[in-house]
Amino acid sequence: MLDATLLRHDLDTVVTKLATRGFDLDVEDFVRLDTERRRVISEAESLKAERNRISEEVAHLKRSKESADHLIRQQHEVGGQLKVLESSEKQAEMAFRDFLSRIPNIPHGSTPLGSDESGNIEIKSWGNIPKIDKPRDHVELGTQLGIMDFDRAAKISGARFTVLKGLGAKLERALINFFLSQNINAGWLELLVPYLVLQDAVYGTAQLPKFEHDLFKTYRGDDPLYLIPTAEVPVTNIYRDEIIKADSLPIRHCAFSPCFRSEAGSYGKDTKGYIRQHQFHKVELVAFTTSEMGETELENLTLQAETLLEALGLPYRRVALCTGDLGFASQKTYDLEVWLPSQNCYREISSCSWFGDFQARRTNLRCKAKDAKKPEFIHTLNGSGLAVGRTVVAILENFQQEDGTVSVPKALQDFMGTDILR
Repeated sequence: MLDATLLRHDLDTVVTKLATRGFDLDVEDFVRLDTERRRVISEAESLKAERNRISEEVAHLKRSKESADHLIRQQHEVGGQLKVLESSEKQAEMAFRDFLSRIPNIPHGSTPLGSDESGNIEIKSWGNIPKIDKPRDHVELGTQLGIMDFDRAAKISGARFTVLKGLGAKLERALINFFLSQNINAGWLELLVPYLVLQDAVYGTAQLPKFEHDLFKTYRGDDPLYLIPTAEVPVTNIYRDEIIKADSLPIRHCAFSPCFRSEAGSYGKDTKGYIRQHQFHKVELVAFTTSEMGETELENLTLQAETLLEALGLPYRRVALCTGDLGFASQKTYDLEVWLPSQNCYREISSCSWFGDFQARRTNLRCKAKDAKKPEFIHTLNGSGLAVGRTVVAILENFQQEDGTVSVPKALQDFMGTDILR
């Protein structure tokens, strides 16, 4: 969430920066809601002051053993007015906060300008693209190897689910263990988090209210619980409403979890195969740091995700997303895209984002230096380290052999107990 003070004091600049990402801020609506909120707050404060003044006079008269009946009547009248006004104040505050919650983050100054993905900039590429005559896609490979069953998964759960069998299930599990081991060895503290979260948690990481259509929701009694779309949600909310010592930052966590997404709005895109599923596995990297170290931490997080791809020998590239292609909460993002021979292109396998204090304002997450007069909002970051299912796809396609077998990357052979899938 953006700082309301920033909008009040530098509204034109905010409008201009948001326009670079294709967002048209309703200035009239902001001014109207902000004015109404401040008006109601001011009136409520005046009535509270009046109530306190009357209470003091009543107390004085009672001490003097004089009649205070007329003031007590006034006290009741002011109390009634205040009760009505407090209700209006609450409604005005909710309307204003709802308006702010629907405004995306302001792009960082180093984010390239652009209207859509065509404005993204390749920063670097790594690895040799394999030369494969007539490459099979992962669906054909997985089906022929007997390690993927899409038809039986559809019978159980419908479209966009997959049953992994034998070495397919083992490959998925090996990748989870490999990613966690590599991240832990690099200093990221592993967490195992809940997969169902409260509404406040998905609001805190900015999935709500904008992306409610993409979430799966269940209920405990009358209270909603959301299935997590990524471990980012519970991990980021761990420190909600806390003030952390600045000298303990950065804090770096990694967490494996299943992820659940309705993929609303992606109809017709990657509906076949294992790339875009309603349920998938991911190891997430989440970092917390100070405002001064935010950009440095983005580089560190992105490099950590890159080491995983390089350890597996998977060719990839790093792309800086332009303003028009940024995620709602991000101010700067690097996408890591892995090469898929069957599609003859790179596809996203990790999105590493720096949110500034956007999420921290929603979660009230702050840090305080020893010599600081007051705490400041923490900067949060996250990225996949890595998306497990898409890594399975990349391994099948990049290491396929002419005879239909698939070589297992050396880094996974101890986890798999074999060097080939057949």
